[in-house]
Amino acid sequence: MSGIKRAFSSVSWENSFVRELPGETRGMNVPRQVTGACYSRVMPSPVSAPELLAVVPEVLELLGLEVPSAELEQFTEVMAGNQLLPAMEPYATCYGGHQFGHWAGQLGDGRVLALGELRNLEGQRFEVQLKGAGPTPYSRGADGRAVLRSSLREFVCSEAMYHLGIPTTRALSLTATGEQVTRDMLYNGNPRREPGAVVCRVAPSFLRFGSYQLPAARREVALLRSLADYTLREYFPDLGPPGREAYGAWFLEVCKRTATLMVHFMRVGFVHGVLNTDNMSILGLTMDYGPYGWVEGFDPLFTPNTTDASGRRYCFGRQPAVAAWNLARLGEALLPLLGSPATVERALQQYVDSFEEGLRTTQLRKLGLETYVPDEDDALIEEVGEVMGLTEIDMTLFYRCLVDLEPSSGAGRQTESEDALIAPLRKAFYSDAIDAPSPIRTRICAFLRRYLLRTRREGLSPVARRARMNRENPKYVFRNYLAQQAIEQLQQGDNTLLRDLMTVLRQPYEEHPSFEHLAVRRPDWARERPGCSMLSCSS
Repeated sequence: MSGIKRAFSSVSWENSFVRELPGETRGMNVPRQVTGACYSRVMPSPVSAPELLAVVPEVLELLGLEVPSAELEQFTEVMAGNQLLPAMEPYATCYGGHQFGHWAGQLGDGRVLALGELRNLEGQRFEVQLKGAGPTPYSRGADGRAVLRSSLREFVCSEAMYHLGIPTTRALSLTATGEQVTRDMLYNGNPRREPGAVVCRVAPSFLRFGSYQLPAARREVALLRSLADYTLREYFPDLGPPGREAYGAWFLEVCKRTATLMVHFMRVGFVHGVLNTDNMSILGLTMDYGPYGWVEGFDPLFTPNTTDASGRRYCFGRQPAVAAWNLARLGEALLPLLGSPATVERALQQYVDSFEEGLRTTQLRKLGLETYVPDEDDALIEEVGEVMGLTEIDMTLFYRCLVDLEPSSGAGRQTESEDALIAPLRKAFYSDAIDAPSPIRTRICAFLRRYLLRTRREGLSPVARRARMNRENPKYVFRNYLAQQAIEQLQQGDNTLLRDLMTVLRQPYEEHPSFEHLAVRRPDWARERPGCSMLSCSS
């Protein structure tokens, strides 16, 4: 970055999406079916007492902006939806999607509106959105508002994912509205009033699979082509001018980016919770943070989404397959442009190949290995999952602690005591039963001996191995119980935990001796507490 910044009030806003694509200009924020349009122009609904709770300095820098103290009040008003700057042309986008495997028809931005686009000093263009700024034509009977609880979760997690090295939308600000919003957090017939908030989020584009699915489902082929051509020009210019060849190359690129995203999810134990096609980014970004969570006690069937508790469609281990299914639905929508199902099939196979290769490489690096010994390493990788499933083991801590097993210590000998093998990993286990001899303990130790023998043959020094593993295995992740504690504190006017979390989550792979308490397994009191493990789509 150049270091040069522009005052927020003086930045020039662009509106390529509304200028180049068809939309409706009716202007009434009344729920309705919108046809033949990619968006509806809307206005944010003012709030009574906006208060700026947090700003992400790195995102301000990304945008090439600064907010002088004299402009802080204006910035707060804009981030709350109370004021627009010149040239802002707010709109909500129209899209559809498959939700839990079923076609849902028109969905759209029900509580999101875009303020417009701006370029940073390097010429990169970003769309800036407000989430929770009032109703739109796509609100589907809701009020278009958001609660502090869900807004804080999206605000923090967007940045946590970015610093983990995972493609994601970003968060610029979190603003309290001074108003109450009614929500039924667990969908159990117990609604209550909660503090409202608006989160400002930023990305090159928020276009999603469902953006193309809806015009395809309505047989609005001209609209589909216009949107696809815009996408190619603005976000994939290297693929050449719009045409059948470029459309095919574009779909292939989307498949590759989605594969990369799924590899990252599996690498860090992240579960999105609701990977509907309307929540899948055309740019391969993590987007629409709702009932997400991190795998704590390792379980491939873990889902943080109460709505998904029975079917577990979106559980941790099924995310890659769901992403492939979603890509197939996108491919079907693009067939009028692609021309041949074979183009879709080739791209989907590329997704599978890219994911499998990327996951294997990542899993080896998590274990501190770089060379690949096919039969042995495939078995070792499979055994890691089996071992973590034997008893309740925290995935994040298990990998992070694995580095403390030193191959040079001679621990690979069959005579190494079980106590010595278990000790470096002790804090990853939820039960102290592992401290006593048992078949499970013996099985885990047998794996650890095999693992240490393999690392010795790799030939890395302990220092190099530790550095490699710590680059892949974060120490700090945004656990749901920490999110819930931060929410409750902030509702009481205390931002201490929020501030501390933002500090460590900016450097999640580093040691932070003053914040060791933020890198421990979920406490027992949080196991069944609402918001601390599983959440609803209202979260």
